[in-house]
Order: sequence, then C-alpha cells, then structure tokens
Amino acid sequence: MNGSLMRSPGGALVVVLAALLLVSGCAGASGRAGSTGGDDSGDAGPSVSVEPGSGANGVNPKDPIKVAAENGKLRDVSLVNGDGEQVEGELAEDGSTWKATEPLGYDTEYEWSGKVVGSEGDTAPVRGGFHTVSPRSVVRATVNPIDDKTVGVAMPISIKFDSPVRNKAAVQRALDVRTSKSVEGAWAWLNDKQVDWRPKEYWPAHTRVSVDAPLYGIDYGGGGYGKADLTSEFEIGRSQVVKAEVDKHRMRVVRDGAEIANYPASYGKPSNPDLHTHEGTYTVMAKHPVEIMDNPKYGYTDVEKKWAVRISNHGEFIHENENNRANIGSRNTSHGCVNLTNADAKEYFQGALIGDPVEVTGSGTRMPPKYAVYDWMLSWQQWKQKSAL
Repeated sequence: MNGSLMRSPGGALVVVLAALLLVSGCAGASGRAGSTGGDDSGDAGPSVSVEPGSGANGVNPKDPIKVAAENGKLRDVSLVNGDGEQVEGELAEDGSTWKATEPLGYDTEYEWSGKVVGSEGDTAPVRGGFHTVSPRSVVRATVNPIDDKTVGVAMPISIKFDSPVRNKAAVQRALDVRTSKSVEGAWAWLNDKQVDWRPKEYWPAHTRVSVDAPLYGIDYGGGGYGKADLTSEFEIGRSQVVKAEVDKHRMRVVRDGAEIANYPASYGKPSNPDLHTHEGTYTVMAKHPVEIMDNPKYGYTDVEKKWAVRISNHGEFIHENENNRANIGSRNTSHGCVNLTNADAKEYFQGALIGDPVEVTGSGTRMPPKYAVYDWMLSWQQWKQKSAL
C-alpha cells in the first residue's frame, strides 16, 4: 500500500507535463511564445554584480573581491585605489568573472570600472566603490624558527605579537603546520602575545617543517589587525637529548638513541631554592662562546664564562666553570647552572643545537612553568588546555 501511495503523485505529474507540452507546441507553431502583445520575453540583457556591494564600508582587505557578469562577458575590468593604482586581478577564461589576486590595503577607497558585453553587443557598466576597514592598530608578529634553520627535537614553533591578541581563536584557525613525517602537535597560548606549537613527543629527527601564518587582515580584537602574513620552512636535525642527573653529579648526552658523552657536573646548591637546579625539561635557547654573568645579590658581576649554552630565562646555563673544578662530579655548589670542566663544556657546546631538550632529574624540586622556554614543562593535557579552539 505504501508503494501505491508513492507512485500516485508521479502518475499525476505525467499528465500535467503532457498538458504543458501541448500548450508549448501550439505556441511554437506561430513563433516565440508571448511575441504578440505584452512584454517581450526574449533574452535578458547583460548585467553585473560586484562583491563587496557598492558603497560597502569596513571591508576586510582579504575578503573575496570579485565581479560576476550575467548574460555577457566582462571587458576592461579595473579596480583602483585613490592614488590610481590598479589592483592585480584575474579574468576567467569565459569572461564571466574577475577576481582580485592581491590583498587590498587598510583604510582605502576603491573604485570599479569596466563593462559587460552581451551577445547582441549591448553593454552594462561595472561601477561603484567601497572602503576597507580602518584599524585602530596594525600589529606586527614574528615567527621562530626562521627559514632554513636546523633545530633540535624539542624546538617549538613560536609566533609573537607586538600587542595583545583578544580574538585568539580567529588567529589560531588561520595557522597551519605541515610536516614531512607524521607528527601530532597542537597550538597553545602561553600569554596574550605568544602562541606556540609543539609536538606531543619530541620531533622525529630530520623532519622538514613548513609554517603558514596568513595573519594580514585578521581581526585581533580591540581594533587591532594583522600587519603581514608569515611563513617559515626549517628542518629538525639529529635527535640529541641531554640527561642532566643532579643527584648523580653527571650530565649524559644521548644522540640518536646512543650515549655519546657522560660528563661530571656540578649543579645548583640544594640548600637554597633560588640557586637550586630544578627538575623539568628545558630547551637550548642560545649559545655563546663567552657569556657575561651577573648576580649582585649573590656577590658577582661581569663574570666571564666560556662555552655557555642557555637553557632557561630563569638564568640556567650549561657552561665551563674551572673555578668550581674541585666540586664538579662530586658536589652541587653552583648558582643553578650546570658546571662542566672547560674541555667538556667546549665539546658539548660544539655539538649542541638550538632546540635540543635538556632533561633535568634527581633534584627533588620542579621548575615552575613560567620561564621561557617552558613548553616542555607542561604535560600534553596541560598544553592542549591552552588552545583557543
């Protein structure tokens, strides 16, 4: 019975269509339908539509900017700013559409010109104009690592902004990371002016990474807009992990899964929390053959130390300290740094990469996750909770 009900409308439709065909056949016999009396129902003339609409204000410069022709083909389409500079664009092969192929400027008036030509030679003008958004501020951003760098397996991708970002979700949606090897990772906002991407685990060695951050035209909130698009292509180097064992007074270097060095070391004084070397995964941030160190609170200024590898903005380095040689390998007496002999510090320095992880264990206290670079001080769950999406 259900089948019968579903077929009934179809049968009625056949009858209606047949009636319509008969009416159409009678009209065709004497020429175009409706050709006598009333309005002519021939082909409509050419027309044009523009996007954004004419008179629009506050247009985002990265919104689609295009012209579409109906019943004709576009000719001589041009979009110019107030200085008469023409916007680059592309006309479709069939002449039906024209679209801008470069971003527009902020706070700028644009005017259309051109025409659409119909099949009978009749024309319609392309005209009108619009004004792009006027930001309260245009915010600069930077990306690190930069192009062509080779970095360690703990290196985060970091985008920093000159001003706070309110609309974090809009920014994060625009960001894209592509890798030559399968890598699970996520973006996290460390503060209002910095968003980092790190993998769940250390990067696979020799991964090629491409970052695309099309930030121009993005509304950051509070009247701020992105100043420019950013890109970067870099490579992850060999895998090297430092195992800094505070309780054993040793620093081991593991490269591609094999231990290549095991140095005696001296770490921070355990009796003073300000000087203790705290546990956590640090990241190599910088390398300097000579570093000038100051800590007036503890009685030293302008002290030169060689082969200095910075691992935290809290003040921790791996460096030589021949003045502390008697304690290296037996007692922890530094002001928080990892002290090595000159020969060992030089050897380690020469093989270290920015972005190498340094895993400090055996001290009994944790480094709070607030000193750059602290990306790896957070668990994966904590990291994902800092996403804006």
